[in-house]
Amino acid sequence: MSKPRMPEPAKLVIGCFTNDKDILGGVAQKLSESFGPPDVISPWLPFEHTDYYTPEMGTPLFRRLMAFRKLIQQEALVDIKLFTNKLEDRFSRDGRRLVNIDPGYLVAERFVLATGKNYTHRIYLREGIYADLTLIYQKGRFRPLDWTYPDYAGDAIISFLKSVRDRYMYQVRESRS
Repeated sequence: MSKPRMPEPAKLVIGCFTNDKDILGGVAQKLSESFGPPDVISPWLPFEHTDYYTPEMGTPLFRRLMAFRKLIQQEALVDIKLFTNKLEDRFSRDGRRLVNIDPGYLVAERFVLATGKNYTHRIYLREGIYADLTLIYQKGRFRPLDWTYPDYAGDAIISFLKSVRDRYMYQVRESRS
């Protein structure tokens, strides 16, 4: 019989994409007020693998990821996703989002995103939120899965997440000593 144990805390990673780079300052401020300051921020990355968001958000779209210094409990992902949904509403105009905010967490073994959309590989958590296993860490690197969004499978995001994982592993080691 397996004995339940609490998992390690996780590194909160929030991705935002928009076609208005100036709006991200206000979004980042609200995220920092709730989760503390980020300690790793990606450069602006082009968002080019789908035109799904074009009718709502326009083009071109750019993505930026932020990893937050303070570690979170993994079960907090639902509350974080509900908060970021409200934040998207605050940064909307005429019923259209100006920014898409995707929270997730990183642990030693995996990277998980939160979503409100069900699909075969997604696990229901609560309050309409699902966990999407996006990347797994094996043999020294993150590996995409058949369903991984193309931009998260790309070298730029995988490289960024590897640097976040390095920082996370340092934080976990420090917290144990």
